[in-house]
Amino acid sequence: MINAENYFLIAIGLIWIIVAVIQDLRKREIANWWNFSLIAAALSYRAFVSLWAGNYWYFLNGLIGFAIFFGLAYGFYYGRVFAGGDAKLLMALGAVLPFSGLFSDNLTIFLYFVILFLLCGSIYGLVYSFGLALKNRKAFAAEFVRQARKQKKIFITFLVLALVFSIFVMVMEEFIFLLFSLCVFLFPFLYCYAKAVEEVCLIKEKKARELTVGDWLYKPVKIGKKLIKPNWEGLSEEELRLLQRYRGKVLIKEGIPFTPSFLFAFLILIWIIQKDIVKAISFSSIFMAFP
Repeated sequence: MINAENYFLIAIGLIWIIVAVIQDLRKREIANWWNFSLIAAALSYRAFVSLWAGNYWYFLNGLIGFAIFFGLAYGFYYGRVFAGGDAKLLMALGAVLPFSGLFSDNLTIFLYFVILFLLCGSIYGLVYSFGLALKNRKAFAAEFVRQARKQKKIFITFLVLALVFSIFVMVMEEFIFLLFSLCVFLFPFLYCYAKAVEEVCLIKEKKARELTVGDWLYKPVKIGKKLIKPNWEGLSEEELRLLQRYRGKVLIKEGIPFTPSFLFAFLILIWIIQKDIVKAISFSSIFMAFP
């Protein structure tokens, strides 16, 4: 069950995520100040409750959660799982999510949220990209065939590997080899699917004056002697100023808005905690299973 003092944290977490989703869907970016304001609001509330109740751990748990999710977001960002706005939102939620006074229970909550987030993100990403592919089905089908021909060596390599693991299935009769064989077999198809969606649905032409900081260039742009190359961090302010002098159009790579995954994961997590399902599998219960 969720304690009364955590209702406010749940409310602000939900409101901030919903506004972030709206920003992401409309502009493909989340304002930095919005993410930072969630950190400030969550930690300020925790500090107030700690002073009022005389329990400093309520505030410290928020700091610990923020620190853990800061490291996680840093890894996800530089691992190119998602962009800067999503990473900052994840950091902010680290200050919200420690709902328990026990560190082991909070670790369990973090684990549940990360698993739910990745699961919801995978399902949402597939559904969203499938919708894009369906909307542009003719161009997508042609691009998928082109990618498959282009990646012929990858197809052959992975099909051979899938065949090898299938032999292991027949010899050893282990289900894990069957599952691994299926994953290996599907990989080249999923790779070509992702590349086709990117090329057909996510590459947009934009006027230089309409660009914003963080936009991803699809191809290098030369302005005078200066060559601006695509990079994971997106356009810097200096690069943006140079590009805005350029009167032509620029190819931009858009990402799939990922914030709905935060919303789904957060709502499911609250339901799980409210139903006391978290207690069924916790870090403390796992450790107690060992002598």
